[in-house]
Amino acid sequence: MKKKDLKHMEKRLLQLRERALKDLGHYDQSFSNGAEAAEGDLSAYSFHMADQGTDAMEREKAFLFASKEGRYLYHLDEALRRLYRNPKQFGVCEECGDDISFERLDALPHTRLCIRCKEKEETGVAR
Repeated sequence: MKKKDLKHMEKRLLQLRERALKDLGHYDQSFSNGAEAAEGDLSAYSFHMADQGTDAMEREKAFLFASKEGRYLYHLDEALRRLYRNPKQFGVCEECGDDISFERLDALPHTRLCIRCKEKEETGVAR
């Protein structure tokens, strides 16, 4: 991969990482606001059972979104580590050793597999 392309990938990864951190910050803020409100007199938790169920579902949904965003952040950080540790190997499929297409890397800069190997992984075809 050319130096120019590596710089582009680094920039994309850092932008995506910044966005993921910002999104996680929003979830963190909503979790802490919910806990603070529950401790005070102006509780966000209502007394009606249906409202309590809705509140619980919304908290669980927010937690699941935050968990997914955390995993995404982990994959971005791993891609940055791979890029910094061994730039010559970045963009090379970890399964077959072929180059990952620039289009795929531009769309998913944290990917480790070429499209062929990813399809095999998803369909469960023996390698």
